[in-house]
Amino acid sequence: MTESNTLMIRDARADERDATVAVTLAAYEQYAAFMPSFAWEMYRAEIVETVTHPDNGDHIVAEWAGEIVGSVLLISPEHEPLDSIGPETSDVPEVRLLAVTPPARGHGVGKALMEECIRRVRQAGFPSITLHTHEMMAVAMRMYEKMGFARAPELDFSPMEGALIKGYRMEL
Repeated sequence: MTESNTLMIRDARADERDATVAVTLAAYEQYAAFMPSFAWEMYRAEIVETVTHPDNGDHIVAEWAGEIVGSVLLISPEHEPLDSIGPETSDVPEVRLLAVTPPARGHGVGKALMEECIRRVRQAGFPSITLHTHEMMAVAMRMYEKMGFARAPELDFSPMEGALIKGYRMEL
């Protein structure tokens, strides 16, 4: 990535599903080392299913020099959860699977994707936006907190014993 290229944040196209799955898996595979192999395989399958599901909300990508380098899902409250592992349906939009390819990290891609999610939620008139994360995602957690997200323990859930998925909320 060079400074002369412009980062473009836009809706993903249907023909980019394979690319967005690849970006998301590239971003998340570093966490496999922190999980038992069976848990990583379940999580990996959930990532693929969530990213490729045809009706799960807004799928937003970051494009730099013609290449997709980031991806995020903005799940609308009217969408049902895609699995029984996560929390119940919320009354506000939720950010899911923010992903930035390792070479694109540190260039503001994640922040730009989050800002677009916040912009869309504000424009739609919702009072807040939520997300879930895990302690192993410390860099992302610091970014969320700097952007104004606060811990919302009432949104926490545990997909398996010993794994706490932390809820965050930003009031708009």
